[in-house]
Amino acid sequence: QVQLQESGPGLVKPSQTLSLTCTVTGGSITTNYYYWTWIRQPPGKGLEWIGYIAYSGNTYYSPSLKSRTSISRDTSKNQITLQLRSVTPEDTAVYYCSRDPSDSPSDFWGQGTQVTVSS
Repeated sequence: QVQLQESGPGLVKPSQTLSLTCTVTGGSITTNYYYWTWIRQPPGKGLEWIGYIAYSGNTYYSPSLKSRTSISRDTSKNQITLQLRSVTPEDTAVYYCSRDPSDSPSDFWGQGTQVTVSS
């Protein structure tokens, strides 16, 4: 059974960089053909797709967040990392990571982690 667990600071100051880690157990992040995705849900709003890193290491980001986003991986630790730069209070959200099979909906999700951007 694949499990995903998000972790990181719950509070970030405006203009700083938000860094979150998704630790994956029960499966390798390099296994063909899975995509490891970050999604967020601001309070009172719907889900927003942030981007993914593929089994191959390729990345793709939402155009609206691309200029501030980096997704990377540590294959030795089986972890995915999200960095979101120059955050504002509008980046306050619950952040999730998920596993997406190629051409299929997400099949596993983390429980999510709340991030608040505030001074």
